[in-house]
Amino acid sequence: MPEAESAPRGRPGPPPAPVEVVSPQWVKAAAVLLGLGPDIAITLFRQFTEAELRRIALGAKELRKRGDEAVPDALGSFCQSMEKVGGEAAAGDDVLREVATRAVGADAARRAFDGIMPPPPPDEVLGPVSQADPEALAMVLQREGAQTMALVLSSLEPWRAAGVLERLPEKKRPEVLRRMATIESVAPEVLREVGQALSAELKALVAGGMRKVDGKKTALEILRFVPVSQQGAVLAEIERDDGGLAGELRGSLFTFEDLRNLADRDLQTLLREIDMKKLAVALKGATPEIKQKFMGNLSSRAAEMFQDDLAAMGPVKLATVEAAQSEIAKLAQDLAAQNRITIVGAGEKML
Repeated sequence: MPEAESAPRGRPGPPPAPVEVVSPQWVKAAAVLLGLGPDIAITLFRQFTEAELRRIALGAKELRKRGDEAVPDALGSFCQSMEKVGGEAAAGDDVLREVATRAVGADAARRAFDGIMPPPPPDEVLGPVSQADPEALAMVLQREGAQTMALVLSSLEPWRAAGVLERLPEKKRPEVLRRMATIESVAPEVLREVGQALSAELKALVAGGMRKVDGKKTALEILRFVPVSQQGAVLAEIERDDGGLAGELRGSLFTFEDLRNLADRDLQTLLREIDMKKLAVALKGATPEIKQKFMGNLSSRAAEMFQDDLAAMGPVKLATVEAAQSEIAKLAQDLAAQNRITIVGAGEKML
């Protein structure tokens, strides 16, 4: 019979598994965990890394090998080593206080070692406000000052506070965040008083069936049905008090996509004033309908060259496309104000 196969001559077999040496400290640690009992040991186990758990396990196996006296011997050795720390222990709680500060933070450690009661949870102080719908709470907070907003948001769960913040007016957010960043502590009585006032407002909001209204959007919808000549007069009046709002309404009232409603003759007038490179960028993000509208008002040769330019153009940032579209829409509005082209409103008819 042929001999059983063996490892090829000249080739070493697999290396032996490494023998792990058990440190006496880990044997002691395993004994202490046994002595503390399961309830405390489970809390400590959660703090160990996997490598540390492995060493504890090796220590426990070593205790089993040594027999019944191993645990008392290990605990006795641990107690003897602790007696050597007498100088530090005599210093009071300073050592443990320092360790606790590193583990849970200065405030929590100070409260624990100085016998100070921890602050009540937000839901106990703020009441219903701590569980309020972010949109409803944002509607109520808009009437408050930045400091009150900051106090409330800093006391909420982070995800809920973020939901409220994004629904606050954009202009108020930086100031609210700035104040939140400087808050170090707040008396529960102050938060409780704020919570009671806001809870009453939230209750009234729900009972009254109050709902969020996009007034700007509604105003634009109405203005679109007003004759263009009247739109200019209304916006000019708004501009006297709020130039920024007037500019925002004007920019949203007539958009680049609205150019598809221009008569061909008016679009050709506009084309003579447009920088064609700017138009190429603007059309990069336009609908097929408006692209066809512009191409149909170019000569065959010009349209062909323009198509080649569009095809050769690489990726363009969305912000760059939107800026080009806005600039061309503004140019159309300027030409309409000079009576060189006619912009037809949604509520107007042409004969």
